[in-house]
Order: sequence, then C-alpha cells, then structure tokens
Amino acid sequence: FFVLMSADMSHDGLVFMAKLAEQAERYDEMVDCMQKVVQDNPELSIEERNLLSVAYKNVIGSRRASWRIISSIEAKEEAKGNETHVNLIKDYRRSVEKELSEICKAIHNLLDGKLIPAAQTGESNVFYYKMKGDYHRYHAEIDSTEDQKNAALEAYEKASKIASESLSPTHPIRLGLALNFSVFYYEILKAPDKGCTLAKAAFDDAVTELDSLDEESYKESTLIMQLLRDNLTLWTEDMQEGNDGTKVEEVN
Repeated sequence: FFVLMSADMSHDGLVFMAKLAEQAERYDEMVDCMQKVVQDNPELSIEERNLLSVAYKNVIGSRRASWRIISSIEAKEEAKGNETHVNLIKDYRRSVEKELSEICKAIHNLLDGKLIPAAQTGESNVFYYKMKGDYHRYHAEIDSTEDQKNAALEAYEKASKIASESLSPTHPIRLGLALNFSVFYYEILKAPDKGCTLAKAAFDDAVTELDSLDEESYKESTLIMQLLRDNLTLWTEDMQEGNDGTKVEEVN
C-alpha cells in the first residue's frame, strides 16, 4: 500500500483510499488510512466516522472468528487427551489474542486521545462511547479479568446517559447502543435478565415513535429493532430451557 507512504497525502485523498481499500476488502489498510484521517482532523464527518467503524469492525471481526474456531478445536483436542495438539493450539490461540488485544488498544488510543475530546455533538459522543464499550467487550471475550468488563460497562453507561438526553428512541445509533449493551449484559456479564430488560425497553420506546419517521429512517430503525426482537426471542427461549451460548446479533 505504497501510496499511503506519502506524508503529504490530503485528507480527501486518505478518505478516498479508505473507500478503495474497503471495496478491495483490504481492511487492515483501510484502518491505516482512517488512523491517518483521525490524526489529520479528529472531528470526523458522519461518512468518515462510519468508515472508521467499518474498518475496525472488519479487522477485529476476523480475529474474533478465528479465536472462536481455535478455542473450539482446543476444547475438542483436550477432550481427546491429545496434549501435544493442545499445546500447539494454545500457542496459536495466544498469538491471535495478542493481535486482537493490539487492535483494541489502537482504537482506544484514538477514541480517548482524539475522537471523544473532539466530539461536538451528542450523536458523536454516543457513537464513540458505544464504540469504546464495544471494543472493551471484544477484549473481555479473551480476557477473564474484571478490567475490560468494568471499562465496557462504564463506556456503555456513559453512552446511554448521553443518548437518553440527546437522541430520540428511534435514532439508529441509540438503538444500536441498546442492542450491543444488551448483548454485553447477556454474553459478558452473564446477566440475561438485565440484557432482556434493556433490549425490551429500547424496543418498546422506539415502537411508540415509529409513525413520525420518514421512509429511509423507518427502514434503518426497524432493522435494528428486528435484531433486538430476535435476541429477545432467543434469550427468552434459552433462559426457559437453561441453555447457554446462543448466537446473538449486534451492530457496528
């Protein structure tokens, strides 16, 4: 990605290259572009904010998927008593965990050092604090200590407070926050009742205001509301049957 080595590439040029990298599905390079965009001017437009989110969501998503597959194979080999394979798998898993951890630290450096201090609107603040909560949640998936859980909870609570004060119940970012916060309660804190309560409240609050939305906003909001309802259905069934590990939906 030699083009990016040019130190004097314009802001618009970096954004264009980020879009190009996205189209080419080269998300690590998309992240590089958006990091430079943030360093150039941390007060991002909505388009730039979404590009940053897509870039990091994809680089972290591939590592999370790899970690889950490796962990599943590790459990199967342990059940077989194959110690040689288990030791090899553990080393491989740790290397993926290191990558995942470094990605989380990189986005937190941008959020805490640049993006949140430069945020000028309630919407931007909710977006970034939600993002902060999400990446602490991803880190908590591989880190059993309380630090990541506590940091995620603090960020989600901060985002929720700002959202309740500045965004309507049907706003896609507020709905997406409720969706991901409820997933955090269910998957990470193992508090299914709280997760269900949060998801149901967000859904019910939004339903009452749907009639006021235009067609485009209606489609975007109802899509996230459907994810909330899908999770509620799955979680309720799981709690009744005593299951665990249900696949849950989340948003960027």
